[in-house]
Amino acid sequence: MRQVRQPHGDGPVERAGGGDEEPDHDGRTVALDLERLILDAPRRYTPYQAARAADVPMELATRFWRAMGFPDIGQSRALTDGDVIALRRLAGLVESGLLSESMAIQVARSTGQTTARLAGWQMDTFLDNLTQAVEPGLTRAEVAYPLVELLLPELEQFLVYVWRRQLAAVTGRVVQAAEDTEITSGRLAVGFADLVGFTRLSRRLEEEELGELVESFENTCSDLIAGHGGRVVKTLGDEILYVSEDPATAAEIALSLVEALADEENIPALRVGMAFGTVTSRMGDVFGTTVNLASRLTSIAPKDAVLLDGEFAAALEGSGAAEPSGEPDGTEKAGPHRFHLQPMWRRPVRGLGLVEPWLLTRIGRTHLP
Repeated sequence: MRQVRQPHGDGPVERAGGGDEEPDHDGRTVALDLERLILDAPRRYTPYQAARAADVPMELATRFWRAMGFPDIGQSRALTDGDVIALRRLAGLVESGLLSESMAIQVARSTGQTTARLAGWQMDTFLDNLTQAVEPGLTRAEVAYPLVELLLPELEQFLVYVWRRQLAAVTGRVVQAAEDTEITSGRLAVGFADLVGFTRLSRRLEEEELGELVESFENTCSDLIAGHGGRVVKTLGDEILYVSEDPATAAEIALSLVEALADEENIPALRVGMAFGTVTSRMGDVFGTTVNLASRLTSIAPKDAVLLDGEFAAALEGSGAAEPSGEPDGTEKAGPHRFHLQPMWRRPVRGLGLVEPWLLTRIGRTHLP
């Protein structure tokens, strides 16, 4: 049998209340051992002591912790030197004038929300999949410690690498925006892709089957969107939201998503709604009328079809990506046009008034789904 390292030998374990107690090998002890391994530091401070050590007002420290997603812990001695350093860094950014206090809170909140989801997914995946083949006589708790010990440095390095890559890409877009009036105006192509009949399907599937379907949907969409140069904003189980600065790119993504998922036997039909216009971006998310319109168009789109708003259709025509509306089908027509636009019936859309959607298809494809 392979050897499994036991966490921290037989030494005392420091408890949240500050006292030293002999380990009782229950689940709480394992959790404390894992916490110390991951944080690489013992519990030393109450919140008040940590704020004082960081020379940060307690009120501001509390706002930072809550923004990062951590609960109030009263006067438990549960914080480490790492917590003190993080407080000092955030406060230092404010004191130096690099960030306002409200911006520092936003940094804490956006980082906390993003990493909380990432950490939850990683541990659920790794501990579920990698501890299924536990050898006889070993518990999941006994396997968790050496598993985390092996994965931690690799995951940390990979996280930093991906973050730097993403930061470089975003920085490039910001620098370009300073010289591009269209991007500076905040105009984006916004697309929602939604699985048809997902709610009814979810009632019939087992939890594991439902999880596999959602994972397959998200993986297929995310890979395709990234590969074409779009950006995934968020996924909501049966729905994915993406954006692109270029309407033609967003249109190509939408049709490619419909085509790719049509070949997947176990995934329901897809419908996509898209709009083009001014968008407010905040903490990695997007808001505004354009986003709302794209969502409403998704809800009325036929299955395996893509609906656009008038602004999006005009942008495609103006760029030459779509043949001018009113021309006959360009199946036999040479030229740069990739897309065909067909006006649909006008209809009222909740909160947005009367809207005339446009059906998007490829040149040479059947117009109606």
